[in-house]
Amino acid sequence: MVTRSECLSYLETLLEPNRFQDYCPNGLQVEGAESINTIVTGVTASQALLDAALELGADTILVHHGYFWRGEDPRIVSIKQRRLKQLLINNMNLIAYHLPLDAHPSLGNNAQLAQLLDIEIDGRMSGTGDPAIGFCGSFSDSQTVPEFADKIWQSLEREPLIIQAHDRPMTTIGWCSGSAQGYIEQAAELGLDCFMSGEISEQTVHLARELGINYFSAGHHATERYGVKALGEQLAATFDVQHHFVDIDNPV
Repeated sequence: MVTRSECLSYLETLLEPNRFQDYCPNGLQVEGAESINTIVTGVTASQALLDAALELGADTILVHHGYFWRGEDPRIVSIKQRRLKQLLINNMNLIAYHLPLDAHPSLGNNAQLAQLLDIEIDGRMSGTGDPAIGFCGSFSDSQTVPEFADKIWQSLEREPLIIQAHDRPMTTIGWCSGSAQGYIEQAAELGLDCFMSGEISEQTVHLARELGINYFSAGHHATERYGVKALGEQLAATFDVQHHFVDIDNPV
């Protein structure tokens, strides 16, 4: 067991959310039990994740995608009302970390992707923000496009969408989880052989071809499973709490 305040203090020190200009509040979003015994982690605080957490007897849900996004309808109606009602009736905490969980140097989504895909981290990519959340690095062995696509499939259980702009062996890569396809221009400026993110836009196809950089779209959900799971495991190892990672299937 750990108190909510102790857990939040630990997370604030670990993830440093005040460094980020984010699209949502990071940290505690819905206040529940004062004592934390069982934490369920998942990518998004969907109704399915809330239901799974309730079945597992969780008092705390920790996610990458929480609530109260910038520009959304502020009214507590419809889906938002049902989700918040379930959390409040069952006295469950909802804790969310967005950009801080992408950026963390060891537990973050991008650091975890490097481990899964055997990429050596060489530096950061800022995109248009600061602090930088994107990473750049190199493969331990040069990769062909089919070889790296197969590695993504085997590691993330997701077949990537590929925009191939060249057939040279790839030794360097930039990547950023989620919807960071816009970083492709910076990756090209850095002279990297390829770039990977979770999503792809219509213009990404033309940019990849004209910039001469291979692009791999590996799925928003698939690229953001691993940071929140690693964070939950860290909390379980640090405090006397149970942890369950629940992967709600999402093909996007």
